[in-house]
Amino acid sequence: MRTTGTYHLGVATAVVLGLEILSAITWVTCWWLLDHEVPAFRLERTEMLYGMLAGPLLAIIFLLNLSWRVRAQKRFAQDTTLARMIPGNSDTRVILRFLFIRHALSFIVVALAGPQFGTRLSEVRSEGVDLVVAIDVSNSMACEDLRPNRLESARRALSQLIDKMRGDRLGIVVFAGEAFVQLPITTDRSAAKLFLDALSSQSVGTQGTAIGAAIDLARESFDLESPGGKAIIVITDGENHEDDAEGAARKAAEAGIIIHTIGMGTPEGGPLPIRRNGQVVGFRKDQNGNTVVSRLNEPMLERIAAEGNGMYVRATSTSSGLEQLVADLRNLETSETTSFMYTAHEDQFQYPLAIGIAMTLLGLAMGERRHWRARMPSINA
Repeated sequence: MRTTGTYHLGVATAVVLGLEILSAITWVTCWWLLDHEVPAFRLERTEMLYGMLAGPLLAIIFLLNLSWRVRAQKRFAQDTTLARMIPGNSDTRVILRFLFIRHALSFIVVALAGPQFGTRLSEVRSEGVDLVVAIDVSNSMACEDLRPNRLESARRALSQLIDKMRGDRLGIVVFAGEAFVQLPITTDRSAAKLFLDALSSQSVGTQGTAIGAAIDLARESFDLESPGGKAIIVITDGENHEDDAEGAARKAAEAGIIIHTIGMGTPEGGPLPIRRNGQVVGFRKDQNGNTVVSRLNEPMLERIAAEGNGMYVRATSTSSGLEQLVADLRNLETSETTSFMYTAHEDQFQYPLAIGIAMTLLGLAMGERRHWRARMPSINA
């Protein structure tokens, strides 16, 4: 039970920690909405957001200090004496004073990060080809015959491809037992990198390797009536167990779309590790208890590329083979694409900075005791 004249540590802890959680959720939600829904918004110095970590640290220091003060008060005097000596202690004022100063820090950090809003939307014209990358995220892509594994090697290959694109439009299709569009065709390379970071073996719920479905979906992503070259790059280990991938490549070629394939893995293959907390605890086994070995199916990928009038390259741990494919893409007919982007931004740091300064001053001006009359001991005591 709380002693009169001391602070209610339990209440302070609940309020401060509860507001820390609420504050974190609020800031993350605001950042996500601005980043995804407001194209005109950007932060000039995103690294400054690491300063937000100082907020929870201040909360811990505050609660530890409050706990020390409560213990010190109890050591200083007995409960009955303490209540008469410091009758004006206010939990509300102590907590509010801290919260004003602590959350002022968050607004000051946001101000330091340099929030900006675009003021001029400009039309940007460029020439390039339309490209859809179909990337395999099935369980077999966890095989480590390429380092660190096939899926990570495929992610790196796609990241390199995005960096090499200049004026081209890119879409991403992911597939395992089924396929879906991860990113519609766009000129926004930052969006492509964002979706690339989200790729994992859990991106598709149904396991398997439906290469044909991925090619069909990629073909449907194009505007076939628009001018310019169109190509699909399939990044997979070629273990197709679901459909007619060669037929899908032939159908795409008839629509004027080039199909290239990149083989991930080695013909010798390797087992599929099972990981827990980042550690390998075993390997996948079949119904008979034998260790499953996943191998690169080069003949199939070569046939798919041949049916799609493209080329096949095999990736290694040190090279994705993209140089050949990018050079081939540059030989395709280009078309003019138009995109809009903000080319002028104005600083808006003054608004969060003003809020932060105002909250700091309010916190510093707020005392920890109630009205001065509450501090005076009773004359009749």
